[in-house]
Amino acid sequence: MTAAKTALICGSVAYDTVMVFDGHFKDHILADRIHMLNVAFLVPGLRRNFGGCAGNIAYNLKLLGGDGKVMATVGTDFDPYRAWMRDCGLPLDLVRQLDDQYTAQAYITTDAANNQITAFHPGAMNHDHLNAVPTDGSIGLGIVAPESHAGMRQHAAQFVAAGIPFVFDPGQAMTLFNGEELRALIGQASWVAVNDYEASLLVERTGWSLEQIAAQVRAFIVTRGGEGSQIFADGTRHDIPAVTAPSIADPTGCGDAYRAGLLYGLQHGLDWPTTGRIASLMGAIKIAHHGTQNHRFARAEFATRYRAAFGVAAPF
Repeated sequence: MTAAKTALICGSVAYDTVMVFDGHFKDHILADRIHMLNVAFLVPGLRRNFGGCAGNIAYNLKLLGGDGKVMATVGTDFDPYRAWMRDCGLPLDLVRQLDDQYTAQAYITTDAANNQITAFHPGAMNHDHLNAVPTDGSIGLGIVAPESHAGMRQHAAQFVAAGIPFVFDPGQAMTLFNGEELRALIGQASWVAVNDYEASLLVERTGWSLEQIAAQVRAFIVTRGGEGSQIFADGTRHDIPAVTAPSIADPTGCGDAYRAGLLYGLQHGLDWPTTGRIASLMGAIKIAHHGTQNHRFARAEFATRYRAAFGVAAPF
């Protein structure tokens, strides 16, 4: 493997409050009364997790032994998350705290059929444009993950100006951009990573086919859940198999775990089939655990699972 390059991870840092309703939303939300909705759900199950795309990606990259730095804005309630990041060995020097804002918060209520109702408060994330990509040579590659509209456009432009290759990961922020903006961001990026639904939105909004999008970048990565993923690079489509998880506890954060695998492969100059398989296994490990940063493993354990899943030795 080549020497690792430090990855700058631009994106959200957030608290995820997950509540579980034992019934079904459909039994309490009447279609003919949707215009005057006023419902309340008793949620005996509640978990508060550390989350946000940047936090999740950095956590997973650290588990793999990769070198990453989070760049984000957080609020006055950040202390518990700060302590967690320190315990995990994640650098904090590019995390900016704003004392007149709350850290971004997601409030997610899930029913017995895994339907979800989510309220998201961006808080300090709305001010992530205050941060700037370092130009001191300390960063070797980056990722622009979901954050504010202004922040994502600004950080992409700063990566380009600094000559730093980066992954464009629009994710949940896809709807913030029009077709012209998406075409510009794809043109700036070295790599683009989306799930299959987001890939369809990219095609619709940009007016480009999947092949045309892939031609704009070094690699175009499309994840497809239990059907694995596809990596289009250098005129070749690499079909990456999904890894069967021992259980399916919580799919939230699987995409971030996958992207950490991508960054690890890019940091170490691995080929795309190997990189994709690392990413795929990361997603399977994550999905077996509730929350986005509650799974752990030793590198030796990961190597054993890699061999079991793919029949070849892990690249470390």
